[in-house]
Amino acid sequence: MTETNTYEDLKFIDHSVDPTNLLGGSKEVALLLFESWRKDDLELVQFKNGITNKLVNCTNKRLQVHILIRTYGKKSEVIIDRKRETKLGLVRPVYCQFNNGIVYGYTPGRAISTPDMSNPHICLLIAEHMAVWHKVENISDQKESTLFPDLRKWLGEVPKSYVNPKTDEKFQKNFKLEELFNELTDLENELVKLESPVVFCHNDLLSGNIIYEEARNKVSFIDLEYGSMNYRSFDIANHFNEFAGFECDYNLYPSKEFQKKWLRHYLCSYNPDTTISEEEVDELYREVNKFALASHFFWGVWGLIQAQFSEINFDYIEYAILRFKEYYNKKEEFLAL
Repeated sequence: MTETNTYEDLKFIDHSVDPTNLLGGSKEVALLLFESWRKDDLELVQFKNGITNKLVNCTNKRLQVHILIRTYGKKSEVIIDRKRETKLGLVRPVYCQFNNGIVYGYTPGRAISTPDMSNPHICLLIAEHMAVWHKVENISDQKESTLFPDLRKWLGEVPKSYVNPKTDEKFQKNFKLEELFNELTDLENELVKLESPVVFCHNDLLSGNIIYEEARNKVSFIDLEYGSMNYRSFDIANHFNEFAGFECDYNLYPSKEFQKKWLRHYLCSYNPDTTISEEEVDELYREVNKFALASHFFWGVWGLIQAQFSEINFDYIEYAILRFKEYYNKKEEFLAL
């Protein structure tokens, strides 16, 4: 199997997958990519947890080989830089690009569940692995955080009205774009003062993007499509926010005690030759919880864009409302830390 991790060197297949015939179209991509494969040897299963793209696991039963075929969500290029997924050493190999998707390697193990994120053993593996990611150097020519430039760009893509009348009604009732732009400026002014280190971040560490391989006692991170140079504390805060799941049950947001244990383990993994003080843990705790606000803003704006374009069956406008509701609920408390 030929593989590459360099975007410019990717094999390109001039083929589009029709989302209404996802399995059939994905099988055609696999056969075009691996010309020696036989149609009858292939077994395809759609993974249905994603809310940006459509993902299919393709297994060659004769060869016992797995590949993943991702068909991009409609207009998802508005919010995602597709070149970010092929960063060296951090993701499984990418085999090819096609008109509206990519084919990449399978990571052994199982995607953890939302409750697994607070599992006493798995959560520390995640902290260790995130520290490894954050120590990778020279992975991007970009040295500054993309967070606030991206958010301004995204806000510019939010429609003033929506095609779906019910969606538009909810949007007009709950949001004013000018106020969101002003709020973003205020948030940026608060968070840049923290001088959180800028590192390469995954930016989307929900349960479905964390693979646990029990036999090897390790975790891996998959689906790097939102990855970028960003503030370290955003990546951690975003992970903590994902304890709430897609249902946005923020009663599940990790306690201060849990966070401090997690953060100490992260810092010890990041700086293994240094004794970590309680003051360092406390400082990172304050920093992370302030960046939790940026995570809510990030996915709130994402939901506003997806509500117009995505064809996936998910209530994006309601999700955006819930994320911004939690943003405003926690704003005063977290900024006062």
